[in-house]
Amino acid sequence: MEPQNTQVPNHWDRKGLPAWSFFSPEMLEAEKEQLFRRHWQVVCHVSDIPNAGDFIASDLVGERALVIRGQDDVVRAFHNLCRHRGSRVVAENSGNCRSAIICPFHGWAYNLDGTLRGASQPQSLPDLDPVKMGLKPIEMEIWQGFVFVRFKPGPQPAVAKIMARFDKELAQYDLENLVPVEDSFWASEIEANWKCVRDVDNEGYHVPMAHPGLHDLFGTNYHDEPFTDGTSRSLGQFRQGKHRLWSVEQYRNILSPPARLDDDHKAAWLYVGMFPNLVFGFYPDSVNFYHEFPVENGMTIQRGTTYRHKDEDRQMRAARYLSMRIDRITSKEDEQLIEWTWEAAFSSGFDGITLSDLEYGVKTYHDALRKLFPVLDGDEPPAGTLQKANDDRLGALAT
Repeated sequence: MEPQNTQVPNHWDRKGLPAWSFFSPEMLEAEKEQLFRRHWQVVCHVSDIPNAGDFIASDLVGERALVIRGQDDVVRAFHNLCRHRGSRVVAENSGNCRSAIICPFHGWAYNLDGTLRGASQPQSLPDLDPVKMGLKPIEMEIWQGFVFVRFKPGPQPAVAKIMARFDKELAQYDLENLVPVEDSFWASEIEANWKCVRDVDNEGYHVPMAHPGLHDLFGTNYHDEPFTDGTSRSLGQFRQGKHRLWSVEQYRNILSPPARLDDDHKAAWLYVGMFPNLVFGFYPDSVNFYHEFPVENGMTIQRGTTYRHKDEDRQMRAARYLSMRIDRITSKEDEQLIEWTWEAAFSSGFDGITLSDLEYGVKTYHDALRKLFPVLDGDEPPAGTLQKANDDRLGALAT
């Protein structure tokens, strides 16, 4: 896939989002509802739950998702919510329920297809319809083996349609046949508004200064494309010559890319972003994803994991270990930058940002936010009026 025309306009708004949008509790609640509950969120890959009863649970913005494989081999998604008192029906992030899902509160039992098997001490309850009182399903889509859920109806089309422009490029990674790397799911707390995470991640301008490992790997061969129809693309092609850092030099020496990759991707890391908060990393040795969720204005959870190729040999495993090491260091470096950008806004000397042409991806992401929240184009609405003000602006734009 050839890079798109990324010509930056001569005159564009370099100020970014208004400062109030990073601190407003009403803005954060609107974002939780419109962005995180009404947009697709990835949970796992089908290979994470290969056997009947295997499950992955995931929490975000007050919602609790449970993805489980049934006795019929079908993968389903439910709210992790007992129909009795609302307890979690699974307490762990992953595991196996064998033949039934048993609520740890009062012992209500559900079949693996979500239907109610039975309540404890049923004589104390009225007759319960096994379907109507079964676990509540969540809208789900499986794309290239990755399981996505959406808690409420939203504006996005199917994941397959959103990602369609990458179909040819991604076909060579054999995504449906990926398998999980053991114990690779991770989560970290970042003391910042979630948009600070996106703002750092949506540009490569900081790579030469802030990420010695990535810069040693790519050199100047890294470019970002702006957000287009809900997705973004960045490509870092490995530079030639000797590398300064041990992990980068060993990675380049050990890596023997799969024959199925074309010449442009045998020595490159490809990143594909999907609005509002997901990034996939496609490497010759592995595939990963990471995304973030707001908790409050000063606290964000970032979560991710890595998958390996089914035909991985010892050499590829060593290369994957090194790429994951480079990634872990990069993530920690980014966490510090994210928190610094958040801290800056509390300073009496801070009077806003000025974006470089190399940060045009940040601007186009902000534009995507403004389409859903045109209220971001003005001053902060009076307390208690943000949702109405935004609805009024959306209505005016629609006429």
